[in-house]
Amino acid sequence: MATVQKSVCTSLMGTLAASCLLLLALLVQEGAAVPISFHCRLDKANFQQSYITNRTFMLAKEASLADNNTDVRLIGEKLFHGVHMSERCYLMKQVLNFTLVEVLLPQSDRFQPYMQEVVSFLDRLSNKLSQCRIQDDDQHIQKNVQKLKDTVKKLGQNGAIKAIGELGLLFMALRDACV
Repeated sequence: MATVQKSVCTSLMGTLAASCLLLLALLVQEGAAVPISFHCRLDKANFQQSYITNRTFMLAKEASLADNNTDVRLIGEKLFHGVHMSERCYLMKQVLNFTLVEVLLPQSDRFQPYMQEVVSFLDRLSNKLSQCRIQDDDQHIQKNVQKLKDTVKKLGQNGAIKAIGELGLLFMALRDACV
């Protein structure tokens, strides 16, 4: 019995010490909690599933064959201009959500059999990033995302095809920014 009490007491002391350290850390940060961008992470395993990776790149390849505009790149250096490395996952979350809602869902009857599986996969990633926020003002990120949206809309139907054709780039950018 004395051994159990000693074990419980030691455990409680450890918890108390950890709590005190956490409180001290919060005081040093003037009450700021864990950085909001903490939730901007995806597990590496999401990008190591060969089946869905293959499906994503096959869908992108099929759409890129229908893309006759080789002068425009949606996911490239311009998208990341002025965005800190620590904010890139948040940026890619915004691009992912736009791609799902404005591009893939309206085109869901095309590019079968890949489309349905890829949309489902990307939707799961979007859900995992739903709590992803950044601490600072995100106007610079929203500006870059808006430029991408405007380009897609300006290209009309070809913009949707281009965005689908760049799903491989989206996949790699999400992996690089969020893992």
